Amino acid sequence: MVDAGFQQTVLLITATAPRRGLVERAARAKGMHANLFIAIHHDSVPDNLKHSWDYGGQKNEFNDDYPGYAIFISNENADPAGSLLFGSLLGRELERRSPHYTPHYTLALMGHRRRILVDSHAGVYRYDQLIVLRQTSMPAVLLEAGSIVNRQEELELGTPERRSLTSAAIVAAVENFCAARARPPGVKAAASGIAMM
Repeated sequence: MVDAGFQQTVLLITATAPRRGLVERAARAKGMHANLFIAIHHDSVPDNLKHSWDYGGQKNEFNDDYPGYAIFISNENADPAGSLLFGSLLGRELERRSPHYTPHYTLALMGHRRRILVDSHAGVYRYDQLIVLRQTSMPAVLLEAGSIVNRQEELELGTPERRSLTSAAIVAAVENFCAARARPPGVKAAASGIAMM
């Protein structure tokens, strides 16, 4: 992100237990007065949707039915409109580069993990309870960059090409977001916090 001309980018990685680490990341982003918070993850599916697979003498689990990215926002975020704006911009940039979002979060088979699709063109879902989305004081999204239990997509996610594609989409979305927020000419962003979890 710094290579793209942004003033400051901060990578937040915590070594604490999962829930405490999420709270800590949100607090650190607040403390640095970041303009945008992006959490980057890799997706899975509920255990009841996984199948067994023996490979190389080891038992693994997979689900090849739901490849694709998903973007989550929270209406409990301090700036839900900004979160939706950025999520929509990010999804459109990903779609322009070929990855498609996964629609499985809208299906009844997801049970309590079922989510409302708030932007059907960009793959943006509402997930109010996510700590890093609702406890941050700036627009925030969580990007599930793809499914690591999908055997083909897991291989693709590890390639430099896929990482480059995702990075380019994020940079373009941040640039578009800053332009939409009408920053003074020549200023792209004061800070953007990226959390990789």
